[in-house]
Amino acid sequence: MEITHIGGPTAVLNLGGLAFLIDPAFDEPRDYQLPGRVMTKLIGPAIPAGELGPIDVALVSHDEHKDNLDDAGRALLATIPTVLSTPGAATRIEGVRGLENWESIDLPRPDGGVVTVTGVPALHGPEGAEKVLGVVTGFVLQGEGLPTVYVAGDNASLGLVKEIADRFAPIDVAVLFAGAARTALLDGANLTLTSADAVEAARLLGTATIVPVHTEGWAHFTEGPDQFVAAFREAGLEERVKVLEHGVATPVD
Repeated sequence: MEITHIGGPTAVLNLGGLAFLIDPAFDEPRDYQLPGRVMTKLIGPAIPAGELGPIDVALVSHDEHKDNLDDAGRALLATIPTVLSTPGAATRIEGVRGLENWESIDLPRPDGGVVTVTGVPALHGPEGAEKVLGVVTGFVLQGEGLPTVYVAGDNASLGLVKEIADRFAPIDVAVLFAGAARTALLDGANLTLTSADAVEAARLLGTATIVPVHTEGWAHFTEGPDQFVAAFREAGLEERVKVLEHGVATPVD
């Protein structure tokens, strides 16, 4: 498999002959005026939406926040044959297939096999955050002869990481959304994993290769890629981390 990190949470993951687009956000830098706050995008996409090439499946962790699905990303969904997200997103966006926690769907591979995608729980902040920030999903991708891949989405719960790790062991690659995102809506609580949390998640995930995303590009993130790597170095786990250069397709195993 290979992954191309486009920026923020957005990446293209090629697995089993299928191209999966994670959390499409392709707007250029700008401010988004939202009720009670402003979200500021600092960095544009390394690859514009029009230059992506064919995408088979979009994995949208949630549709209600601009840093995970922005205006350009939302327009792109209409061109993608299969879009998987939360059950709530399926009621708000035409053509979206919502996955309940632990629900799976088999997607045909060009070689005749399937990639099984399972929706897995995520918590976007502390307990009770769903009431403020909405429901989020992660995804686990599996297939015969393929690495098992965990795409965490905006999850801040180590308890959920453990539950997922136990259920799907061994996980080979974990795409972790980190950056210690914060908002005044929840009194500065972390909405995604801190770098220290990501180290603990890596321990729970056994020997999985850790691919950090969503650590830069937005003003509400408080820890960047350098802090992420430094935390793993301090823990003696630096060799587990695969930091991707934006816009470059990179083999990951």
